[in-house]
Amino acid sequence: MKATRRGLLAAPLLTIPALRTARAAGWPDRPVRIVVSFTAGGTTDIIARLVGARLSELWGQPVVIENRPGAGGNIGTEYVARSTPDGYTLLVASVGPLAVNMSLYKTMPYDSRKDLAAVTLLAGVPNILVVAPDFPARSVADLVALAKAKPNGLSYGSTGVGTSSHLSGALMDQMAGVQTTHVPYRGAVALNDLLTGRIDFMFATIPSVIEQIRAGKLRAMAVSSLHRSRSAPDVPAMAELGFPGFDASSWFGMVAPAGTPPDLVRKISADAASILKRPDIERQMVDQGADPVGNSPAEFATFISAEIDRWAEVVRRSGASPE
Repeated sequence: MKATRRGLLAAPLLTIPALRTARAAGWPDRPVRIVVSFTAGGTTDIIARLVGARLSELWGQPVVIENRPGAGGNIGTEYVARSTPDGYTLLVASVGPLAVNMSLYKTMPYDSRKDLAAVTLLAGVPNILVVAPDFPARSVADLVALAKAKPNGLSYGSTGVGTSSHLSGALMDQMAGVQTTHVPYRGAVALNDLLTGRIDFMFATIPSVIEQIRAGKLRAMAVSSLHRSRSAPDVPAMAELGFPGFDASSWFGMVAPAGTPPDLVRKISADAASILKRPDIERQMVDQGADPVGNSPAEFATFISAEIDRWAEVVRRSGASPE
């Protein structure tokens, strides 16, 4: 009798892996939703729609992009973290809500390490230091000299407090020993003010300004990554210009709610990675300013954890706070 009871108790446990495998094997049998934690038209949205369209073709099901912006990306990210972990709700987000916000906000509605399952790093997107064509500084060295001559006399814009565009400027101030004034914006208004001279410079994601650079409406000085970007190979990295170790790049990845079956996470990751390796998609992303990646869930999870720790120090030294 005891043996029979043990067998009955063990039976449901033995069926769980089988159920998960079956779920992954038959998935998707209905539309998949990809939540974007920022507004339509931004870099996160562009990458999500590009990858989502190809995943729809691969899966034979609609992939619907749903924008849920607010609170530096926290609103959309929390929504996904609280969603059913069945693979039908995914998130494409940036370094902000997945890493920086963990130390930027005093209280967080989710924990990136515990409440989300890493799927894959979609792309690395360096910020690029841009100025108006008639700005007097012709190089980063000139910009630093001008900032030293006018403490707090220069201003730089960003897409919000604690974003990588803000922290890129803060890191430059720290490493150069200068003081410039940070002006946070919402959306594309910052670029308009840069073009009209209301602010002096900005670290912007390459996709958001690459067309203005090509048209001569903005002048690029440097990229914020350790190495030059494939999208702007003629623009030097800050590390080449007397800022060793300067790395304040943005990145964009896909995650799922924690508890999503691991085999399903691996499938989604492999499918997304296969799309990013397609020559036509790679060319399109590089042309738009993004360096495609496509790594494994384990690799991306390790990357997110390291980024949370790395940005915590930058946030602490900058004194940034959204409150």
